[in-house]
Amino acid sequence: MLFQSILDAIGDTPLVRLERSSPNAGVSIYAKLEGQNPTGSLKDRIALYMVNAAVESGDLTPEKTILEPTSGNTGISLAMVSRAKGYRLLCVLPDIVTPEREQLLRAYGAEVLYAPDARSTNDAIFMAQRMLQEDPDKYYMPYQYGNDANPRAHYETTAVEILRDLPQVDAFVAGLGTGGTLTGVGHRLKEHSSEVKIVAAVPHPGDLVQGLRSLEEGFIPPVLDESVLDGRIVVDSRSSFAAVKELMENEGIFAGISSGAVMRTAQRLAERMEGGNIVVLLADGGWKYLSTGLWTREYEDLKLEGVEGKVWW
Repeated sequence: MLFQSILDAIGDTPLVRLERSSPNAGVSIYAKLEGQNPTGSLKDRIALYMVNAAVESGDLTPEKTILEPTSGNTGISLAMVSRAKGYRLLCVLPDIVTPEREQLLRAYGAEVLYAPDARSTNDAIFMAQRMLQEDPDKYYMPYQYGNDANPRAHYETTAVEILRDLPQVDAFVAGLGTGGTLTGVGHRLKEHSSEVKIVAAVPHPGDLVQGLRSLEEGFIPPVLDESVLDGRIVVDSRSSFAAVKELMENEGIFAGISSGAVMRTAQRLAERMEGGNIVVLLADGGWKYLSTGLWTREYEDLKLEGVEGKVWW
């Protein structure tokens, strides 16, 4: 397949049946492998949509610097898109970002600024918003948490690809980050079938699972349409780590940490279903998390029966 630009390679990711991961013989689990995007995550989709929309509206002009608070993946995607289109980028990061992510940002030519004592993306958001308010002529902030192009990218691409490859979807599971994936894919799938269940994998409040957020911590992303959700299942970080390791061991899929929470959520959902198809969205690959030591001996004692929280329906 010939592409005229690296940006044309975004999307059209594989949907793969997981043969050994379902706890219910009547339920098949399929994984949408977003790690196959050019920078290794689903955020390539929204980065391209947000930048294109800003250029078309005139909000982003050549003299402005793109400013974005991020825990890493969106920044890396914006860095790739910015590099390809010739824009400058400044990313505001929390302290929890892995070294691989910072190195990738810098490799693409982005500037990096850490929010002081920021232990969550929320703190980075507040800092970036202050910077924008102080110098609005210098910066353009896509602000993935409030940008309609975020869910629209998934409504117009991710969901369309899923339905093309698997017309019968009974449940869709994704991690709750910005809410764009769940909102965009959720609305498109429900237009196709009102019976489909849209379920979010969420962490415990205060429990760090990179890329995910708990709504109980006080920040609800504006792009999230909670009405599309049929349920939220809480998975702790220990279970997420164990599930992502089992995904590698059982299926040969090298996925990021949030994918563990998504997989565990899908498995719990499968246990309750009589039959059908579950599609899980694995947001990124595991390459940006190698420094965590997740795949080394120090985590070999992790099991799926880690303590987990309640379910909201």
